Amino acid sequence: MARRDALLKLHKKLVSRRDNLRRILAGELADLSDADRSQFNSDLADAAFDAGADEIASQLAQIEATELAQIERAIKRLQGGTYGLCESCDKRIPVARLNALPYSTMCIECAREAERARSGGGFSRRSWDKVYDAESAQADRQVNLNDLEMELPTGGR
Repeated sequence: MARRDALLKLHKKLVSRRDNLRRILAGELADLSDADRSQFNSDLADAAFDAGADEIASQLAQIEATELAQIERAIKRLQGGTYGLCESCDKRIPVARLNALPYSTMCIECAREAERARSGGGFSRRSWDKVYDAESAQADRQVNLNDLEMELPTGGR
């Protein structure tokens, strides 16, 4: 019964966060569209500053939209009775993990394995040593500019 109560609390948390993100995104989208219209009334420096601020706001909106999609997916899983079960191994995801990341769809072990698979298995310590050694060998080598062959454009003259 404790797990069920915890899942109900997480549902309330997810719904609250979803509603908050929807409000935030609606405001950010309205701000971006207002900024597009007012940009023509300012000088170049203001326009450049506004463009940079709009880019940051756009990136934040993208991150928030991704989180919103994950939260909506978690709410659907809750309604379908599969929330809290790992999508990979079907084991229960610990409530502590769900409290930390309420829209988690995998247990820690499966999430780590998926991350390793996405990164191509990762690099071993030995691989990083080789990269470091190659860079240090290049850094120690001195280059004489007179020894380099350079082709200069003739310009057809």
